[in-house]
Amino acid sequence: MGNRFYNSFDLESLPGNRPDDYRTAFQIDRDRIIYSTAFRRLQSKTQVFVSGEFDFYRTRLTHSIEVAQIGRSICQFLQVQGEPLADDFYIDSDLVEAVSLAHDLGHPPYGHAGERKLHELMRDVGGFEGNAQTLRLLAAILYQTDTGTYGMSPTRAFLDGVMKYKMLQSELDDPEHHFLYQDQEQIRRFVFGNRGFPSELLRSERLNNEKSVECQIMDWADDTAYSLNDVIDGVRAGFLTFDKIESWAAQRDLNAHEIHLIDELQEAVLADKLNAVFSRKIGTYVRACRLVRRDSLLSDLTNRHAFDLEMNNDVRGEVGFYKEMAADIIFRSPQLQQMEFRGRAILGHIWDAFIEHYIRSCRRPLRILPTAVTRLVDQASTERDKLRVICDHLAGMTDGGAMRTYRRLSDPDFSSIGDLG
Repeated sequence: MGNRFYNSFDLESLPGNRPDDYRTAFQIDRDRIIYSTAFRRLQSKTQVFVSGEFDFYRTRLTHSIEVAQIGRSICQFLQVQGEPLADDFYIDSDLVEAVSLAHDLGHPPYGHAGERKLHELMRDVGGFEGNAQTLRLLAAILYQTDTGTYGMSPTRAFLDGVMKYKMLQSELDDPEHHFLYQDQEQIRRFVFGNRGFPSELLRSERLNNEKSVECQIMDWADDTAYSLNDVIDGVRAGFLTFDKIESWAAQRDLNAHEIHLIDELQEAVLADKLNAVFSRKIGTYVRACRLVRRDSLLSDLTNRHAFDLEMNNDVRGEVGFYKEMAADIIFRSPQLQQMEFRGRAILGHIWDAFIEHYIRSCRRPLRILPTAVTRLVDQASTERDKLRVICDHLAGMTDGGAMRTYRRLSDPDFSSIGDLG
């Protein structure tokens, strides 16, 4: 039985080499993500706590796997609810899985601290944004070949699902985050089928709300995963204790539901049952979803833009409550701020070394970039393009890889000749 939810517009892909075999188009998208180097590197990139500190903290990889599982569960839940979905009219869970697995591919080492540092370094030449970098990987970097073919030739539906933000950097009044790179306008045109934007959407952040239903599912699965799991990891790391939770709550004017959440959390911490309590909440957040029809810019072309994902207001408020608590107690703690400072310093030092040798110097006495990256820098025709290649390299590093590179460049007592490259 076919699936009427998707049509040829959804399945069209960017030019490139796509196999024609037993898999569906969305299964190919998913498989190419799983087998990419960028996906494997997520196992050593910071989610909240620096990867490698302890083996039970979540990394970008385990977080992405959890988001994919929650995304698939949302698809299954929505389908068993029936109308507007049916046996031959449903949201493809392989597509949602692919989008979820890919959603953090572009994030650099050291989490959001690394993202902010790279944006600071690239601010005058196009900036850096994690979601835009993910699109750059999908459309221009992954599976590059010697013949000059770049990117993984993703389908329109897959690219649209990953593209959380639709506005170019130049279209924002304060372009610090949530933007596309300027040279990604062509990708945006492809995603929107070369359809122009109404005047009321141009230069309006309302354009960022033009999300496909798969993108909305990924976004809610992401919120579900990190709002709950940041709390779990925070408790395990000793950042969220009974006393700290109580002190934080005492400074706020909490409503009855929020007081219940505090009591529930403290009881779970004292009884060492936090995993069990919060695992059940994932199911609650999945069951809070429902589809509603909408008219949008692309709703006449694809069912992906003909529906919104809506959530129960109480559950949405609960997610926001946990996110606020984690931000106040964990992310603004001196310990994590110190780790953020260290990560920013490491990336800044590596950047300065690469820029000194590959941009500022007329001669190149030393070759400190990997050979493949050096070749890409040499092939770049402008300084702006050379800087983007160097930024790509830093963004692709793992936490450990950035630390080893920093130590090879600056620590006279560090030797790791077998780890070069």
